[in-house]
Amino acid sequence: MTNRLKLPSRKEFLILVVCLLLWLVVTVAFVGFRPEHPMLALLIASMFLASEKSRKLVMALMPFAVFAVSYDWMNIVPNYEVNPVDVRDLYEAEKILFGITTATGVVTPNEFFGVHNCAFMDFMAGIFYLCWVPVPIIFGIGLYFSRQQKIYLHFALVFLFVNLIGFAGYYIHPAAPPWYVANYGFEAILGTPGNVAGLGRFDEMIGLPIFDFLYSRNSNVFAAVPSLHSAYMVIAFYYSLKAKCPNWLRVIFFVIVLGIWFTAVYSFHHYLIDVILGAGCACLGIFLFEKCLMRWGAFGRFIDGYVKYVS
Repeated sequence: MTNRLKLPSRKEFLILVVCLLLWLVVTVAFVGFRPEHPMLALLIASMFLASEKSRKLVMALMPFAVFAVSYDWMNIVPNYEVNPVDVRDLYEAEKILFGITTATGVVTPNEFFGVHNCAFMDFMAGIFYLCWVPVPIIFGIGLYFSRQQKIYLHFALVFLFVNLIGFAGYYIHPAAPPWYVANYGFEAILGTPGNVAGLGRFDEMIGLPIFDFLYSRNSNVFAAVPSLHSAYMVIAFYYSLKAKCPNWLRVIFFVIVLGIWFTAVYSFHHYLIDVILGAGCACLGIFLFEKCLMRWGAFGRFIDGYVKYVS
């Protein structure tokens, strides 16, 4: 009973307050206020103070929280203000590398599927794309509660690391997605709203504006390279091979990986180039973390301490 009601130390409490206030102030000042911000802050604070077990869970989920905050804070300085937007060159490169010859000329795979689509593929595309973030996060939480904390932290930190690599890519090479070229041509129109593209057919099929809601909140559409949609399940699949998982789960993860890669192109959201770079981004992040960072003594000790704290 004493362990369950153990309060955080004064240092832990001060760190919590400072971090939450910093996040709220910066977000409201530079990104904009949304009702979910104070609600989320209240939830985090409540869990941190409720019990030692819930406090450990909050700390275990920090890599995902940092990912969410980092994504939100990219709105402070949009990538198209840092480097020029690539609209035409990526499209032309896709045609050269992966163009499909048709009776009307060479088209990109996106343009091919824009003509050759069907209800079954539309439905499966929607299902696969709904998996891209929820499934990896649920997998991570499953690792944590199955007492595989070390594997979980490797997975969660690589997930964050790969996102940071991908976000850097967005700023190094801002690029328009295929649906942008189809709708607006080759001129970079800054501030263009997000677009549901081919996933709109899934929304129409089920009668719910799921993807319309998600993509209407995307304030920067020039973030096609690399495709982080294509990276997340690669990370989950890799760590499912290292964790104590049933083989059927690994098979499902592998199918979802292929399904998301296909959907990214089929739905007009990414070029094949973006998908390949996204998968490569996941592999690079895993390699640098496992083979470089984990061999650095200070970082290894940090991971050991992190595992001990959340276990």
